[in-house]
Amino acid sequence: MKISKFLLSIFLLSVLLVSCDDDDEPQLPKGDYENGILITNQGPFGSGTGTVTYIAEDFSTSQNTIYKAVNNEDLGNVLQSLTFNNESAYLVVNVSNILVKVNRYTFEKEIAIINNLNNPRYAVVVNGKLFVTNWGDTSDESDDYVAVFDAETLVYETSISVDLGPEKVIALGNNIYVAHEGAYGFNNKISVIDVTSNSVSKVITVGDIPASLTIDDENNLWVLCKGNPYYAPVETYGVLEKINTSSNEIVTSFDFVDSHPEHLSYTNGKLYYQNNGGIFEMETSSSALPTTSIITDSGYSFIANDDYAYVNDAKDYASSGEVRIYNLDTKQLEKTIEVGINPGGIYFN
Repeated sequence: MKISKFLLSIFLLSVLLVSCDDDDEPQLPKGDYENGILITNQGPFGSGTGTVTYIAEDFSTSQNTIYKAVNNEDLGNVLQSLTFNNESAYLVVNVSNILVKVNRYTFEKEIAIINNLNNPRYAVVVNGKLFVTNWGDTSDESDDYVAVFDAETLVYETSISVDLGPEKVIALGNNIYVAHEGAYGFNNKISVIDVTSNSVSKVITVGDIPASLTIDDENNLWVLCKGNPYYAPVETYGVLEKINTSSNEIVTSFDFVDSHPEHLSYTNGKLYYQNNGGIFEMETSSSALPTTSIITDSGYSFIANDDYAYVNDAKDYASSGEVRIYNLDTKQLEKTIEVGINPGGIYFN
């Protein structure tokens, strides 16, 4: 009996030790650039190369030109945007007409393509397919399209003809929503593309120059339209619109007075945007636009994410820019970090 109890004790102890070893097994780092922030720097307009800056999630360290550091080559001109899918990141290089797939954690280059791209702008991945908006030839207002690639291999599959000037794109379910700013012209459309059929199922008319898209926790699509600039044939002002994505109908619209708001984002149940030199915060249930900014700052681009607001400042557009990071609770500036030339996108890895 004592021997049986002894053997049982040994067995239970061994099970416990194995369980502890499994639970306590350290997670190996996936790469030098995980758990941080990536800034896509467009680079000098018309020359030079775009770059990527990495910032640690606690803002303690940063590194510029990480793509070149890893791959010993330049990206090209202009680095327009970045999008993630699983362990991959896709870099869209506008002027050079290049799409580069890298490992998002190590930034090692996996594939690069130049075919079937013509002024590529932004991208999104849905159901294993990569959708890339393209302006086409800017002198031709009828050749704009969304190119579709296999997300793993970047093999080209098809193109979807769309309205003038497709820019930002966001996915929800089996639909992607494409904002049409108008390229070098002006436009006021949102294309709804059914990714199961690779076809435009609806075109929604919104305010002039829909420049930002975000989706709230109730799956409503919010569109921030800048309005036509002062040099347009007719200047118009900003509009914030809420679209029900079940019906794809506009259900709420807010008009700005004499201003051109930009850079809409959504985090912690609230909308954030820039307008007239300030950052504004708005509840999605609000019946009116806020009248007072929470932070006085503006820049080349902006996003709110979790507990922080990030403002990219391009400064003179020819030398290093910077990102200013504000705490959304205290509204205080916490950190200023030097980045590359013309910092555009801000992404969280």
